[in-house]
Amino acid sequence: MCGVIGVIGPHLENNSEENTPFWAAYEAYRGLLTLQHRGQDAAGILTYDKSYRRFFKEKNLGLIANVFNQKNIESLLGNMAIGHTRYATTGSDDKGDLQPMVTGSPFGIGMAHNGNLVNCHSLSESLKEEHHYQLLTSNDLEIILRYFAHFYHIGKKEKAFNFEVACNAVKKVYEVVDGGYGVVGLIADAGLIAFRDPKGIRPLSLGRKEIESKPGQYKYCVSSETVAINFLGYEIVRDIEPGEFIFIDLEGRVHSKVVKEEKIAPCMFEWVYFSGAESTMHGKSVYTARLNLGKQLAKKAKKLIDDGVIKPDVVMPVPDTSRTAAISVAQHLGVDYREGLIKNRYIHRSFILNTQEKREKAIELKLSPIRSEIEGKNILLVDDSVVRGTTSKKIISLLKRYGAKDIFLGVTCPPLRYGCYYGVDFPSKQELIANGKKVDEISKYINAENIIYIDEQDLKEAIGISDLCMACVNGKYPTNALEGEKFAKSRRSLRNENL
Repeated sequence: MCGVIGVIGPHLENNSEENTPFWAAYEAYRGLLTLQHRGQDAAGILTYDKSYRRFFKEKNLGLIANVFNQKNIESLLGNMAIGHTRYATTGSDDKGDLQPMVTGSPFGIGMAHNGNLVNCHSLSESLKEEHHYQLLTSNDLEIILRYFAHFYHIGKKEKAFNFEVACNAVKKVYEVVDGGYGVVGLIADAGLIAFRDPKGIRPLSLGRKEIESKPGQYKYCVSSETVAINFLGYEIVRDIEPGEFIFIDLEGRVHSKVVKEEKIAPCMFEWVYFSGAESTMHGKSVYTARLNLGKQLAKKAKKLIDDGVIKPDVVMPVPDTSRTAAISVAQHLGVDYREGLIKNRYIHRSFILNTQEKREKAIELKLSPIRSEIEGKNILLVDDSVVRGTTSKKIISLLKRYGAKDIFLGVTCPPLRYGCYYGVDFPSKQELIANGKKVDEISKYINAENIIYIDEQDLKEAIGISDLCMACVNGKYPTNALEGEKFAKSRRSLRNENL
């Protein structure tokens, strides 16, 4: 899972602030800051300036604020830009694997993406053996970029960029690549493109903003999440549809076409954990979904309370993603809500760190207990999910060390028993604590007195969408499961090499 953003606007002749030569880069930078929760391994911005007829780029390992500064942002010229914040699930930590990426043919194309191709390894072999391409990275974005450029080139009928030819190229990309992804791109001398996997597994939204000095003319923004669109002052137009290709030209005209229609399967984990609470996807508020998830969890907990199985004195969240649901749980149970764990705001998400050792060390740094809210209390601890179980185990151990009595863990997601192949970093089911274990066995492992999960129907009702990708819960993959198993094996092999 990563964060992507793209912005484009017409070139203006005045000297207003909205027409500085690096405005698009600065817009992309500010938007990326709101997407930092989606990845913290690396960041990059690519711009294109028609007057120079060249791309400008800056990318490096680290957080967005560390990669960019005033000097390098002002060197990124042009009135269109794409940006990326990386959460590595394929590729390596080598700088060559960082996004955005560029190819010089057929026009000059730059791209960034969020998601995973589960058949990336077989496609890389195909590109080498059948099409004689030498791949320069181990990142699956290069595969999308190469195939798009290849299919466009063989369908090319004229020198100028052609929307219909591009639609056909994307349609062929959809036919060969298997996975969940949202892509933004720049076409030299032409405009900005965006497309999304036909299942809609990964989110992508479109926004626009009227230019103050030119009424009736607009800037456009494409982003993984609507939080960036809102923050930058754009009006949310809509989600980019699954299987849709969008092209925004340099005059601000929007061309769009759904080139492949399939049954949708948006990832439930976006609402449960990954997306910012301020965002909306498929018309469903993430914040509202999390309130509803808390309501569903409260129903499960109330039955156990009524049966005398648990007796919580307080409801307490694992900060920060679970706070919204925990407030809802407390409200519906009539139990006091307390913050017993304070998160260090300077420590970022531990789940998206790329090794288990890093995750465990981050837990020790990021959570500070408040003894007065913990000592002597039975705690209903609310978390959004339990993945490997080690984080839950450490948090419960920490709470008991500070005097907690009984701890009941409430989880606003069903047990994760199968690997994710579409951009969340647990491709192998062997990593998952719930795989092959009963609920009481999980509870014993994490040292909780009880663990309460919601079920699949609860999840669907809370989000308000019945067609969701819940493959990590039920093993029903929306794309080729055999390719997914190969992908999981290759990821395990790569990890072992990097240990």
